[in-house]
Amino acid sequence: MSTASLFGPGPDGPVPVSSPVPVSSPPLAGLRVIDLSTTMPGALATQFLADAGADVVGVEPPGGSPLRRSPAWPAVGGGRRSIVVDLRHPADRDVLDGLLAGADVVVTTLRPRTARRLGLGPDDLARHRPRLVSAAITGWGSAGPWADLKGYEALVMAKLGMFHAKRRLVPRPGPAYCSVAYATWGAAHTAVQGIVAALVERESSGRGQHVEADLVRGVSMMDTWGWFEHLVAVRFPDAYRTVDATTPTGDPVSALVYPLLVAPTRDGHWLQFAQVEPRLFAAMLAEFGLTPLLADPKWAGLPVLETQELRTELWEIMIRKVGERTLADWQQVFATNPDINAEVFTVGSGVLDHPQIRHDGRVVVLDTAEHGPVRRPTTLVHVDGAPLTPPRPAPRPDEHGADLRAEAAAARSAAPHSATTCPATTRSATTRSATTRSATTCSATTRSAAGRSADPPAESAVSAPVGPPLAGVTILEFGLMFAAPFGTTMLADLGARVIKVETLEGDTIRRILPFPELGAVRVMQGKESIALDLGTDEGRRIVHELARRSDVVLQAFRAGAAERAGVDAATLRAVNPDLIYVNAPGYGTDGPCGDRPAYAPSIGAATGIALTEAPNAAKATSLAEIKSASVRIRSASAVTSLQADGLAALGVASAISLGLLARTRGRPLGPMTVTMIATGMHALLEHVVEYAGRPARPAVDEGGHGLTALYRMYPAARGWVFLAAPTPREWATLVATLAADPAVELAAAPLADALAVDPRFATAAARAEHDDELAVALGRIFATRPAAEWEQRLTAADVGCVQVTEMDAELQLQTDPVLAAEYASPAVSPIFDEHLRMGPPVRFSRSATRSPGGCLAGEHTEAILHELGYGDEKIKDLRARAVIG
Repeated sequence: MSTASLFGPGPDGPVPVSSPVPVSSPPLAGLRVIDLSTTMPGALATQFLADAGADVVGVEPPGGSPLRRSPAWPAVGGGRRSIVVDLRHPADRDVLDGLLAGADVVVTTLRPRTARRLGLGPDDLARHRPRLVSAAITGWGSAGPWADLKGYEALVMAKLGMFHAKRRLVPRPGPAYCSVAYATWGAAHTAVQGIVAALVERESSGRGQHVEADLVRGVSMMDTWGWFEHLVAVRFPDAYRTVDATTPTGDPVSALVYPLLVAPTRDGHWLQFAQVEPRLFAAMLAEFGLTPLLADPKWAGLPVLETQELRTELWEIMIRKVGERTLADWQQVFATNPDINAEVFTVGSGVLDHPQIRHDGRVVVLDTAEHGPVRRPTTLVHVDGAPLTPPRPAPRPDEHGADLRAEAAAARSAAPHSATTCPATTRSATTRSATTRSATTCSATTRSAAGRSADPPAESAVSAPVGPPLAGVTILEFGLMFAAPFGTTMLADLGARVIKVETLEGDTIRRILPFPELGAVRVMQGKESIALDLGTDEGRRIVHELARRSDVVLQAFRAGAAERAGVDAATLRAVNPDLIYVNAPGYGTDGPCGDRPAYAPSIGAATGIALTEAPNAAKATSLAEIKSASVRIRSASAVTSLQADGLAALGVASAISLGLLARTRGRPLGPMTVTMIATGMHALLEHVVEYAGRPARPAVDEGGHGLTALYRMYPAARGWVFLAAPTPREWATLVATLAADPAVELAAAPLADALAVDPRFATAAARAEHDDELAVALGRIFATRPAAEWEQRLTAADVGCVQVTEMDAELQLQTDPVLAAEYASPAVSPIFDEHLRMGPPVRFSRSATRSPGGCLAGEHTEAILHELGYGDEKIKDLRARAVIG
């Protein structure tokens, strides 16, 4: 079958079947990764490493990995080798031991108690392997009250209150199922950052360590300012009150509804606008012909309006304005006015045809023996405009078994010698000393980037105190809002020094909410802020000197802005040839959309996030239907705890981490690019990858409860439960547990016993065929007890079931002392003094992490200038001339 006949031409001609030439020397070539994971977080993490050139060995159980049933397998499984190993068979365990003996990294996704039972716990893996970096990706972490719960994505989302946060996805009352795997993406990339940071640290210490990532901490990385909204509401109840973005009937309360307008065109195409900055909103009003409203006393304060009647009236006016033009009319506006942008809502593989994705060469068609032509994204990170490595097909089960068994046998024979030594790869001679940490930053153990011993004595490596793995690394940040800047925030928790360059007025995010600094507190955690005018020669000289002393520069401006400001890759790498330079724009560094503003809702529309979560919402004609659909769609892509900003930030942190490790290993990379739109595409890989015979992914039911009868929410006698028992073994345990429950026998007899013998439910295929009937039967049973009792009884039997928390995750983790002790950390900031914040994204067995608070705009300007050698008089002169703030 030809590629053209399968996919057809794209909107601008035939779909490209190749992408730009990959980098010639992959940064992780020579690293061996053993992937023991059987769930998507592990597969996504090791896919990132494989895309960077690592030799990833997928260890599969007999019958093959369950991930092979995922629609994303031809992409997520690409680039790895496969061996089938039965962990219960002694001879196969010897094979695994041999593979581990020659490995740099091992990744597991087992629950902690299961890992220990199988001899794959951290201590087991570290024994005789002093250089091994082991990473465990779990649902809940290795400690705390939830550690032994099953780690299904939906159980974590339900327990954390994420389904409560998405309740506006459905018109019925109660929580709503979220079909975008935010927690999976978060856990995968916090694991990547932990693994890479541990490998960077290993280059100096010569020793590996254990890394812990989990879905709870991973999904918490999505939150922009929800945590601090709750903190403010508790601390200052008379000064600030958190409210929903809309009334119970769906009318707008938040002023952000207007710049982030969702509405259909005259010919029925839904648009998501992104006009958050004041000048962009003013441009939107002008384009709509609504500028005169600003001078009308009736609309005083617009867009912040005093009455609900006015708020609703303005919303309806703006919806009608969008509906006056066709999609073609609006596309002409977007093409001619760079200050107006809206994305057309797409879904599934539609993102592969986005003009920016195509322009950047981020789509490839790979001919595979097993699946035929597969259309899929290239690598998440591009270097010098090209993917890191060429796409490679997913292997057949045990395709490389013979070679890998031979390699394992050779490694086992050498193990006695290798286990007693601890060689460390010599650091590249190009690495320089990192900038000395300013006295104004939070204290952390630092180390010099130069002069490290290539082969330290084992005794000193064990006994010496170990600071954060990225201590000594300096990152210079040029970025606005959250999507890119929060990537450096996560790395600050791992010890990096982050210097944020802001305008004299400060980042827009500092003023996005009515309480001072509320929107910015989280993204500013652990940073030093210098405020200056990049439009002046003196301002540029300052940042050039900072770049000369830095390891990494992150820039996230629209296309062309970095060049105009004199902070582009060519300029700064001329100042510092060893600089790791990372572009992290919304769309791209050039191309058809590169100069457009990008915000989480517009990227959510372009990548399919919104319509993946609300698949049937965009079917409306009357104004009332349009308003209802608009609320549902906005809930899909604009909830502050779950949206494209957080997805993008995780990709940025992984890209920077990769750049650091590449340079450390003597394989420095050219300018790297990771975009918001590309990251959203990768996070939705299960929905995006396209090929003939692609298995259908279960659709969310009309009521928004879940995917199947055995993976969905049910109303209980009090509250809601989420049941996750999709496998045949879990079904048997579930039925036996329900049948033994006396309350079920009294209230629903003989229903529980009947489940075990009903031919409609006797096999997995039969249950799938009669899924609706099974959901009705289980619904009758779950209605007999309160949700909390179901959680207690079913989890005791090791059935995946939790009470759906009907409060925001941020409030729950702050106010429950047991959960706060496990997942939160104390911090200090100029705004909130001492407070709790969500803890660091990962944990290490040896290296420390940090939990610093936020900072004010320009708070460290003088201290940084003093560090650069500026005297008090010169600083005073710069301030008087408004060069610095």
